[in-house]
Amino acid sequence: MVDVKRLSPRELRRLQSRMLNELGMSVNELGQAHYVIISLKDRSIKILNPNVVELDTPQGKMYQIAGGEQVAETHVEEMEHQSYTPSDEDVAIVAMQAGVTEDEARRALTESNGDLARAILSLKKK
Repeated sequence: MVDVKRLSPRELRRLQSRMLNELGMSVNELGQAHYVIISLKDRSIKILNPNVVELDTPQGKMYQIAGGEQVAETHVEEMEHQSYTPSDEDVAIVAMQAGVTEDEARRALTESNGDLARAILSLKKK
């Protein structure tokens, strides 16, 4: 048995990597993200500057989010009351690309929650 307390950080990482490889798993440190949003059924949580680690297992990938600062927790009721209002520039772009009126473009942008590509495609399908 290896005395973990006496291992240097480098040796500890190597030991961890060997043990995970034996189990068919690997760890990949992705680094620091600008922000992470976790969307649950009843709320959404936004975390600024967390460290993200990816654990690749035979069953699939898992992501660990560590540290950071929780800056917002929005409940579903609050999210439903927040509505998207498209900018005039977005409306003009969608109207021009889809060949429709500005009112149709504005409606499509509102329905797509500001996703220009989705709004244009939905208008072209009609």
